[in-house]
This record gives sequence, C-alpha cells and structure tokens, in this order.
Amino acid sequence: MIANHKGEIPVVALLLPFLLGIIAGLSLFAGVYTYWLVIIFAFFCVAFILLNLNYTRLKLYKYRWLGGSLITIVLFLFGCIIVLKNSETDAKGHFSKNTAQYLFIKINNEPVLKNGLLRFTAKVEATENDGIHTQTSGSLLVTIKDSAASNLYYGDEVLIPAKYKPIEPPFNPAEFNYKKYMAYKNIFYQAFLFPKQYKVIAANTGNPLIENSLRLRQHLVEKIKLNMRDTGAIAVASTLILGYKANLSEDILQAYKNTGTVYVLTVSGSQVAILYLLLSFILQFLNPYKFGKVIRAAIILAVIWYYALLTGFSLAICRVDVMVSLVVIGKLARRYINTLNLLAVSAFSLLIYDPFYITEAGFRLSFIAVSGLIVLQPVVYKWLKFKNKWVDKVWALCSVSIAAQVVIFPVSALYFHQFPVYFLVSNLFVAIPAALVMYGGILFLLLPKIPFVSASIAFMLEKTIIIMNKGLAYIENVPYSAINKIWLTVPEYLLLYAMMISLFYFIYDRKLWLLKFSMICTLMLCISFSVKSIQQSDSKELVWLNLKKHQGIVFKNGNKAVVLTDLKSTDKTYLYSVKPYLDSCQINDVKLYNLGQDINTHWIRKKHGLVQFLNTTVFIPDKKFYSNDFRQKIKTNYIYITGNPDNALNSINRDFEYATLIIDGSNSDAKIDQWAKQLNTESVNYKILKRNNYIISASN
Repeated sequence: MIANHKGEIPVVALLLPFLLGIIAGLSLFAGVYTYWLVIIFAFFCVAFILLNLNYTRLKLYKYRWLGGSLITIVLFLFGCIIVLKNSETDAKGHFSKNTAQYLFIKINNEPVLKNGLLRFTAKVEATENDGIHTQTSGSLLVTIKDSAASNLYYGDEVLIPAKYKPIEPPFNPAEFNYKKYMAYKNIFYQAFLFPKQYKVIAANTGNPLIENSLRLRQHLVEKIKLNMRDTGAIAVASTLILGYKANLSEDILQAYKNTGTVYVLTVSGSQVAILYLLLSFILQFLNPYKFGKVIRAAIILAVIWYYALLTGFSLAICRVDVMVSLVVIGKLARRYINTLNLLAVSAFSLLIYDPFYITEAGFRLSFIAVSGLIVLQPVVYKWLKFKNKWVDKVWALCSVSIAAQVVIFPVSALYFHQFPVYFLVSNLFVAIPAALVMYGGILFLLLPKIPFVSASIAFMLEKTIIIMNKGLAYIENVPYSAINKIWLTVPEYLLLYAMMISLFYFIYDRKLWLLKFSMICTLMLCISFSVKSIQQSDSKELVWLNLKKHQGIVFKNGNKAVVLTDLKSTDKTYLYSVKPYLDSCQINDVKLYNLGQDINTHWIRKKHGLVQFLNTTVFIPDKKFYSNDFRQKIKTNYIYITGNPDNALNSINRDFEYATLIIDGSNSDAKIDQWAKQLNTESVNYKILKRNNYIISASN
C-alpha cells in the first residue's frame, strides 16, 4: 500500500506541482507573454541552487519547508512554460499568419480512408504567394474526397491550394468540442479537397524508421485479412494486437464500451508485458556470458520500443515501455524502484515531450487505472480470503476489475457518461479469450507462413474473437446492462473520487473517520444531484439547434421533450448534435416529429406550421404559406425560416406580428445576407443559426 511506502515515492510528490503547472498553462495563462514566466522561473531556479549550495552555512535544515516550496514553484512554472512553448499558433512563422495561394505540406501520420474520405494530418512546411516561397510551421487537418487518394502515404510532400478554414467550435449544447480536442493536438485549421486539387511533389520523405514501421504494420494487417474471413474478427485482431483501428465498426466498439471492456481494444500494457515476459524467457541463455545480461537488456528495450513505433506510439504503450525500461535498467544495476515512482517517471517523460497529452482521455484513464490498481487492488483483495486456490485466483481477478472500475468510473462518467453494470461478468468473460488472442496473435505474426500451422492459429484466433464479440453483444443487450446519461460537474467528479476511495479504505482499515468523510461526500453528492434534478424537472425551454442543412427545434418540458427535425434517431448528426443535450438534461421521454407532422399533447400542439408550446407560439412557414394571403395579421412569438424560401420576409411581414425571427442553416448564404440587410433597416429582432451557437428561450 502507498501508506506504507511514503518515503519511496518522491517522484510522485514532484509530479503533482508539474501537473498543476500544465493545467494552469492550458487555461489560466493562455496568451501570457512567455518571456516573463521564463524570467520568474530562472529566478526561482537560481534561488533554489544558491540555497542548496549554502545549506549548512545558512542552517537551512531548520527551514526544510523552504526547499520544498521552491522546488514546487519551479516545477509549477516549468509546467506552464512548456505548454506555452509547445503552442504552435504563438510561433511567428505559423502558416496562418502569411497570405498564400498554395501550401507545401508533408503528411506526418498514417492516412485513413473511410466512407470515401481520406483523412490525415500534415505539417505545413512552406507557403507560396505570387511565386515567392516562405518557410512556415504549423499543422493542418486535411480531408480529401477521392478514393484514388489512398495512394497518399506518410512522408509524402503535397502541394494544395491555401483554402483552409478554422475548425468549427460546437454549436449545440453538450456537443463534443472537436475544436478544443484538435487544439490540444496543436491543430487549429482544416482543409477539404476534391480530386485534382492536390499534387504529390515528393514521396517517402518522412522518418525512415517510422515509414518502414507503418508499412510493416500494413503488411501484418494484410496478413490477418488474408487468413481470416469474419470482418469483425479481423478488425478486433488488428486493433488489439497492432493498434490499427480503421476497420473497427461502431457496433463492435459500442459493445465493448457498454460492457466496460473497451480497454481490450487498445494496445496497452498487456501486450508489452507479454513481449517482455516472452523475451525474458527466450533470452535467458545469455545470462551466463560476460556481457550477456547487457545484450539481453538491450534486445528487450529495442523490441518493446519498436513495438511502440509499430503501434503509432500509443500513449498506453509508451507509458508501459518507460516503466519496463526502468525495470530492465534497474535489474541490470541491481536496484529496486517503487512502481508508483516508475509510473510518475513515465508521466514526466511523456508530458515533457508533449504537455498536451494530459488533455487526452486515454492518457488520464491509463495512468489513473494503473495507479489505482497499484494502490487499491491490494486493499480490495484483502476484503475476502479463500482457502481454495482456484476460487482465490478468481477473486484476485475480481479484485483487479473492481479496483480498476472504482478509479476509472468517475473519469469515464465525466467523459463518456455511462457505467457498465455487469463489468465483473464481462471482464471475467473476456480475460481468457483476450489473453489467447494476444498470445496467439503475436505468435501468428512472428511466425513465417507455414501452411497448416498458420491456418490453424488464424482459425483459433478468429473463432475466439467471434465468441468474445458475440458474448459481449449478449451482455450488452441484457436489461439494465449500463447506466447512461451520467453527466457530472467537476466538483461532483472530485466528490465521487473522495467518497469511493475513503469508503474502500474504511473497509480495509476500519477507521471511523474514513466512513464519516465518505458519508459527508455522499451527502454532498446527493444534494448536488437533487438540486440539478429539481432544476431540470422545473425547466421549460425552447432550444433552436444549429444542425447546418438540417432543421432542429427542441421543446423541453421538464424531463419530457419533443424534437422537430428532419433527422432520424439513428442519424449521425442526431446522435452527435441533438442527443447529448437531451441526455445532459436527463430527459427520458423524447418524441421525434418532422416539420410536416401534427402534434397534440397537453403541453404542446402543432397544426400545420403553427406550434403552441405552453404559453409560447411558434410559426414555421412552408411553401404553401407563401402563396396565401391572410385577412388580418397573426400574433406569434417566433417565426422560423427554413428551406431557403423565396420572398419570405415580405410574406411574413405582411401576415404576422412577431417578436423574434429565427433563420436556420438550411438557407443559403446569399439569402441570409439579403434578409439580414432588410431586417436591419426595419429594426427587427432576428437570430441567424448558421455558423452561430444554439439559442435557448425560456417558456412559461
């Protein structure tokens, strides 16, 4: 337990202020002039060094807190500085700061072709304007709608027109913030290209080691495809062993997510552990020789890091590779290193290389899961004792799963908004099949093609994966298999961690203060949840969504909602832009209608284009309306213009008195500009949804 080894984890203590510095750099100090931070950082560094050089003479052992305070400040400032230094948009030579006609880009990752669209990221190395070349920096997300573009590869240099635009922010409530997600990868702009809008000017100019590794991975993926038939099994094998996710279907991914076993589909510490144990066993014969242990360690390090390269430097793999490397070096030097220290060193190494890793959910989940297993698994395991060794082994597996879910649940609830109820069953179910697939898969890929042997291993792998997929799909469809619509605030997230960890330690240590603290946290959580629930049940809102070319209006009455839209509940746009808002509001009764349907409930009625929502009236003109001529003006609160109609404003102003005009994104830019000019002259209150945020209106 961590409590028994406080003196052995100094790196963990040093990591905390460094992490806080990175978080502050991402939020509080955005846009701060780095020069002054560097000066302050240098001042505290010099002060720390001078005080240590004069430690005895100044009798600083009487003020031990002083050194700790200084190193905390130094690490905090260092975290802030590396974030600001790694921000590409602050660079003077960023391509967005130059006027250009063409961009010279170099593809810096493996392009992925899906649904006829080829996507990749690229470094913008230069711009061209009127024949003048300017060296630049910065990254760009590129999408090409051309199946023939699949011949593009990592390291290719491509000439494209300088027609890029900023990545759009989320326009709807609770929608995934893709702009922020890409900004943390230092990508702020994107380009969409069609056939013949790009030209390859050089090939294979990237890092030879990375290029050869990616091509080897493609070769291994093809080997899997040639020896298996089931597409689901091929996708899972490629993802689990090699980290190649391009072929993974949404249905399979969702089944693993809903059963709490999605970690199986990520290349992680399991694969590295298998490689390490396998190599350690095979290379034992080198130990008796003079430099045998050194050669053995060098081979192990080379193989595990090449595997990291092969998987595209997955964060989980890199983390475990750093840990294994330290273990190998420590054994070579006959030194013991605490596991939490190893974890902290690997976090330090990765975050110094790229501090934006901390923003990735996978990075947080992997580190929290491993640290939780180190600290909590022994606690959980000691809850129960069994004399039968096989029952004890099953309980050991259960303790691992319980400890992992305890530390992961608050993070997964914060990011993914769900909790798998049958996680113990699903984790026990996949434990053996996943191990078989990993061992068998590595053996299959390492062996040359041996007719009977290769076919037998591939058959075993395919059938094992099929059984695993079908079993998880069955568990997923069992009633109440997952608790969904869990939307936590940051304070609730922290309270949940405090409550769960203190309760677990109370069960182990039986200290009453732990139980009291856990109960206080539980009470505060219940109060927070109750307040949110009361607020949601009393809220009555009219939400105008920005769905680009689609219509979307949400009429929310407590935990019930009616959605007027041309989308189906299975459409990607609905799942991405509409459903998150409904889930975040804990709405459990949702009905979808298209704009042509009538509605008749006690709180909302719709007849043709007229909607009565409680005390609010909305009119949605259709094509028939614009040809009618009403005898007198109709009073309404809102007019919703959609479908790019002709002569819309003249007809509306002639027949209606209204408070606000809403113009959605399905209307053309030319029409919107024309209407905006007319409305401005008439001093009419209007809102344009196109390229703008949603609008929420309260209703009584």
